[in-house]
Amino acid sequence: MALGGCVTAPPLPAAGQTVWSFDRLDRIGGFPASVEGAPAIIEGPRGRALQFNGSTDAVFIAGHPLAGASAFTFEALFRPDGGAEEQRWFHLQEDPALPDAPSGGTRMLFEIRVYGRQWTLDAFVKGPGYNHTLLFPDKLHPVGRWHHVAQTCDGRMYRSYVDGVLQGEAEIAFAPQGPGRSSVGCRLNRVDYFNGAVAEARFSRTALPPSRFSLL
Repeated sequence: MALGGCVTAPPLPAAGQTVWSFDRLDRIGGFPASVEGAPAIIEGPRGRALQFNGSTDAVFIAGHPLAGASAFTFEALFRPDGGAEEQRWFHLQEDPALPDAPSGGTRMLFEIRVYGRQWTLDAFVKGPGYNHTLLFPDKLHPVGRWHHVAQTCDGRMYRSYVDGVLQGEAEIAFAPQGPGRSSVGCRLNRVDYFNGAVAEARFSRTALPPSRFSLL
């Protein structure tokens, strides 16, 4: 079920959980941030949120919040507003130039595919020995409303969720990713911009069941 329109206080972080609140533009999650375009600070369902225009707005963050995790839960609260079919709106990327980092291309992504006034989630993870997309075009959701999305991996099973409902799963040989960078509003290489808003993200170093998701 999609989230309602009322504003409520965000739940307290779970033990060991990292929270990114999108209520400012200079720092996010304790990391320095740089802005391109003019993302706007708006009111969201948990307080402030950032709105992106689908063509030029993006935020680049100097950190990969799940670096070193052998299992993970990556949650986000967002509102897709339609627009281009392919939108890659949350990108975590290992930086191959950093010491002890494996080969480049290691990353996690939240993407969507937009079909008129509906969208479907595209979750993606890639690293040494694994490369998988969870995309299910028959599982559609309305644009213009706030939704919770999550991807989880316990080291073997990779799963994606929308509003706490499993979208699909696959078995992968996951290995931890190294330190790096993140972007919100587009991919790190500045393509496939997002039209909509992002309110909050949470990162856990364990694969949580939907009953323990923090943003529902």
